[in-house]
Amino acid sequence: MPTIWWCRRDLRLADNPALVAAVETAREAGDDVVALYVLDPPLWRGAGDPRRSYLARSLAALDAATDGRLVVRHGDPRAVVPALTREVGAAEVHVAASYEPYGVARDEAVAQVLTDGGARLVRTGSSYAVSPGRVLTRTGTPFQVFTPFREAWVAHGWRDPVPRPRDVPWASLRSDGVPDDPGTDARLPAAGEAAARRRWRDFLEDHLADYATERDRPDRPATSGMSIPLKWGELHPRTLLADVRSALHDGLAPSDDALAYRSELAWREFHADVLFHHPEAAQRSLRTVVPEDAWATGADEDRYLAAWAAGRTGYPLVDAGMRQLLGEGWMHNRVRMVVASFLVKDLHVRWQRGAAHFMAHLADGDVSQNQLNWQWVAGTGRDAAPFFRIFNPVAQGRKFDPDGAYVRRWVPELRSIEGRAVHEPWTLREQPAGYPERIVDHAVERTVSLDDFERARRL
Repeated sequence: MPTIWWCRRDLRLADNPALVAAVETAREAGDDVVALYVLDPPLWRGAGDPRRSYLARSLAALDAATDGRLVVRHGDPRAVVPALTREVGAAEVHVAASYEPYGVARDEAVAQVLTDGGARLVRTGSSYAVSPGRVLTRTGTPFQVFTPFREAWVAHGWRDPVPRPRDVPWASLRSDGVPDDPGTDARLPAAGEAAARRRWRDFLEDHLADYATERDRPDRPATSGMSIPLKWGELHPRTLLADVRSALHDGLAPSDDALAYRSELAWREFHADVLFHHPEAAQRSLRTVVPEDAWATGADEDRYLAAWAAGRTGYPLVDAGMRQLLGEGWMHNRVRMVVASFLVKDLHVRWQRGAAHFMAHLADGDVSQNQLNWQWVAGTGRDAAPFFRIFNPVAQGRKFDPDGAYVRRWVPELRSIEGRAVHEPWTLREQPAGYPERIVDHAVERTVSLDDFERARRL
């Protein structure tokens, strides 16, 4: 009887414990492994073009890596997986455990149907170095603050990467086919495990050293760009952690840089942990920071959101970030914080509207990372920046894009302005042709937000 490996967010063959378990089970039985991906129509339709396009390309790469034996079936996994199990007579379906709200509910439903039919869902590993829910305080409760979570997460530790199985006996079955690439205007990186590994190796060799000081510079190629491969599981965070540790031990990167990168991975795991314990955080604020009447509504909200989304706010760093999102399906993390703060605290638009726009355009759109990062900026999350921390978009531009290179790359209307002057205020007479006036006055809106925050504290 074949064994089924049902891949979801683990589109790789190396360091994949669920695949290893499936292969071992199949070999013991002297049978084949079915590599299954279920294209869930609501999730496919709900993803933006960059995410759909990248997924199609990543699945094509995985299909090639499995000798063209990837079985893609379209439909509700709760029906498709049990049906395929009956079709091939499989006793086990191996998966990496899911921890986001939709995935938990889906897997519980599939497990029940499989059990009723005499088969079982076997969960091995997850998309995280330490699965959500594992790291708890000494009293057995979830962590509310990142730094102690990170310390406990490091103390808990994680297993070493597992080798890629060799000579896998892939089964040959009918497939609905890898979905056609729907195309996107965004310039996406090459998809698939092999391409992700090449980019990762380049980062280790060229940019891990100095990461701690350079990672906030959107004008430089100083970040790893691994958020997209991590989203789709083309690489596992455990692999990245092992490689960073090796780079540190081999003297390829100073400890400050290695630890800074590890800390960024810890934030990813913290947000997944928060969502696991608080699934409502995907849509609702975990705490209230301003009164309900503080938020823009109606035509004002729509106008502000449209200008922000199009990169037409009149604030160069904000506009550059929003245009990068449209142009690449990705945005530098420092700039993500600036544009999010601007939407929530300068334009007074609820974080959920911004989070939805990001999810529609990010190739790395991930529920726990996107929603909890937005709640961090909005001051509504578990360990969030305080609401009164309001990013000044001009000061942020001067500090992190000091020569204006990032802005000039994405805002062509400003390319004639030299150096850091691209971030400076200008009078209406000096307004660059084609570039909008500032939609709001940051100093004024900062005061409004702080007043709203004080009103909420008095309620």
